[in-house]
Amino acid sequence: MTDRLGDRLTTARDHGFVGRRQETAAFRALLTAGDGAVVHVHGPGGIGKTALLHHFGRLGLRAGRPVLQLDARDPHPYGEEVAAALPRDSGALLLLDSVEALAPDPSAPHRGPLPKLPADTLVALAARDAPPLSWRLDPAWRGLLHPMPLGPLDAADGEELLRRRGVPERVRAAALAFTRGHPLALALVADICAQGAAVAYPAEAPEVVRALLAGLLDAAPSALHRAALEAAAQVLVTTEPLLAAVLEVADARPYFAWLRGLSAMEYGPRGVQPHDLVRSALDAELRRRHPERWPALARRAGAYYQRVFTAGDRTRQRGVLADFAYLHRRSPVVGPLLPAAPDGAGEAAVRLDRLTVVRAGEGGVVQACTIAAIHEGAPSARLVRAWADHPACETYTVCGPDGVAAGFYTLLELPAGPLPDAPSDPAVTAARGWLAGRLRGEETALLVRFWMSRDDYQDVSPAQKLIMLRLTRHYLTGRHLTGHRPAVTLLPFADPEFWGPGCAYTDFARLPAADFRCGGRAYGVFVHDWRRTPPLAWLELLMERDRAADPLSVPAPRPPKPLRVLARDEFADAVRDALRRLARPAALRDSPLLAARLVAARCDETADAGTRAAALRDAIEEAAAELSASAADRRAFRALHHTYLRPAGSPARTAELLGLPMAAYRGQLAWGVGRLTDLLWRQELAAAEE
Repeated sequence: MTDRLGDRLTTARDHGFVGRRQETAAFRALLTAGDGAVVHVHGPGGIGKTALLHHFGRLGLRAGRPVLQLDARDPHPYGEEVAAALPRDSGALLLLDSVEALAPDPSAPHRGPLPKLPADTLVALAARDAPPLSWRLDPAWRGLLHPMPLGPLDAADGEELLRRRGVPERVRAAALAFTRGHPLALALVADICAQGAAVAYPAEAPEVVRALLAGLLDAAPSALHRAALEAAAQVLVTTEPLLAAVLEVADARPYFAWLRGLSAMEYGPRGVQPHDLVRSALDAELRRRHPERWPALARRAGAYYQRVFTAGDRTRQRGVLADFAYLHRRSPVVGPLLPAAPDGAGEAAVRLDRLTVVRAGEGGVVQACTIAAIHEGAPSARLVRAWADHPACETYTVCGPDGVAAGFYTLLELPAGPLPDAPSDPAVTAARGWLAGRLRGEETALLVRFWMSRDDYQDVSPAQKLIMLRLTRHYLTGRHLTGHRPAVTLLPFADPEFWGPGCAYTDFARLPAADFRCGGRAYGVFVHDWRRTPPLAWLELLMERDRAADPLSVPAPRPPKPLRVLARDEFADAVRDALRRLARPAALRDSPLLAARLVAARCDETADAGTRAAALRDAIEEAAAELSASAADRRAFRALHHTYLRPAGSPARTAELLGLPMAAYRGQLAWGVGRLTDLLWRQELAAAEE
């Protein structure tokens, strides 16, 4: 027996892999040679490229090479996290699957990470198309590039694949004739046979995979198994908790295990996902058979993603955004705003005119200053330079293929407290004036201080579109400096009237209180509060407006009732006032504590005053119960209990009931109120940190 799930998966893949002897021999020769090389495996969907890449990875491990396997469909395949993980050791093996997900720039690995690898790194890529012409014509890559086209399995290998997957001998000949050796189609035959169902082969079946998937759906053990398969086609990656949410069941383990066991499913670190051809066919079949079901599946998955996004850390949030992007991959509004997903959602839209965005070094800052001087004058150029060295600032340049800046943008993170060593900037002065008292605790605001194209300033252009898409990523995934999403985002425009309708559409409200002048020019500011409309709710709003005949008729989600931030002394006064009203429930509806965080933590944001008053009473009684459980506070609790929680009458009667002189009773009561206030204040602070 093996010790780890990964070992079991490796063993299963070893057992299921057949054929490809010529490709294996060529790869082994490259492993033995020890020189750097790029193997480019290519062929149509379902032909076995991923399986061959896994096989190459196992060969590399057995040869003692460090192996890193990436998938271009994953979020940020060339982000900072992955760049740090790229092989630096001599003799490493890098595997990159689904290179076509990098479209429309399939040469991105050629221009990006590959030249930076050690000279003896062996790289294996998998893509549907042959290597780009730019690779084949580049003399620098001659001798390094090894194209490896894949075709169907021959009859002997196809027979062996079916045998290893338990397909009865009587079925194999017909299966081979029908599938013509297509590996994915053969795997689907094995899946249908594993359900104990007969495989039907239509006389005319040009769409082999779709025909076989219809049989697999019909052979599913139950309606929920079938729904699990349909759901897996709608989401990017299926996990057990997600499946439970989409199927609306408490325990999704049996359905998840069934999915994982299907040959047509790929199982990786994030969960299971169908092969692209399987996904497309399942999706088309669901929309044809049950057009009302797929929107329901998408809504349940979206609600699950919103819960995970709200509770997750920044790294996990990026993955959730990629999942959300795939769920809404057909939306022309939301798709381009989000990280890469299969079918090119997101990344394809941000590679406009081969422009890229990079963090500005010293040379980039100099170019940004020049662009600012051209369009806004010397005062703005001096501020770009001054902010560039400040820890609250990040500057990014938009570069063309020649590396020259075609535009730039500057982000400032504004805290609730002081901003030390900040240059004198009218935009920041105006923004901080409006923000005063609106940020709580460690909350920050994101001010897009500068943004402009070199040639078109803030007019519509490819550089402007790319900047806006990248700004959206910053809004959604959080700032690099603190790792937190901004509580609010402030976005200035030199021509606010022109951009007003677009900002209204995207739920950015005009904010004259933050307008400013710099270098003789006036700028209008727009704001979005992410506490009122969180990121995924904002994306849902954009999609609803995109579908509406009158987009602005779709209202933004109703903002929650604002929380009141009370000082410690104000809080203590409010607790004493609430205790005096406790015997009259209706009187609590006016308590200042109804807007406190400890009450908000117990209620839905739409709760009315009566519900909030009940939540406040519960909080007080629970804190009092905590006092009663403490030996040191028990006498004080009795005074509190008989005075406010279950009143005995007048103070004299209460003192008599407790067997205490009036002075001692008042002392015990004051102690009890003080201790109760301490416990409630602790809850208030804890709620503020969440």
